[in-house]
Amino acid sequence: MTTRTISIQHITIVSNKSFEDTRSAFEKALGRLDENVFVLLRNGQVDRAMEVLESLPPLVIAGVRDHGILLKVWGQDRKALKYDCGNALTATKMTRHQLSAGLYAPLRVLLRESGEGEVAFEYDRPSDVFGQLGDSNVDAVAKDLDVLIEDTLREVAS
Repeated sequence: MTTRTISIQHITIVSNKSFEDTRSAFEKALGRLDENVFVLLRNGQVDRAMEVLESLPPLVIAGVRDHGILLKVWGQDRKALKYDCGNALTATKMTRHQLSAGLYAPLRVLLRESGEGEVAFEYDRPSDVFGQLGDSNVDAVAKDLDVLIEDTLREVAS
């Protein structure tokens, strides 16, 4: 077993919209991953799968979990959605060099509303989490993701 300590910048982008309006804008801006791409790959239709992957926008939602509803077990009624978002083809640009990049791809983005009503996105800077892998190929993709995720969230939140 090996361990290593890394430094990660955690970013919060406050929205000037309601939780529901922010959620709607985010989901509309990104769209959803077509899970059929995995069926195509399993069936050996690599060329068709590549066409699907290449047609995806730079960021899509691969999954969403309602973390806020879990807090009902403690009597709290909170709004918090954890999104897995990214682009499968972009992820493979990193994992083909460092399979460990799959630990952080897709990116995790939390949309939450505080007890005081502040709506915000939170995420960890991609170049920090992927940077620990020490691979220049991965670093180049991660730096592009830094700009893409920040610009997208700022646009959605404003």
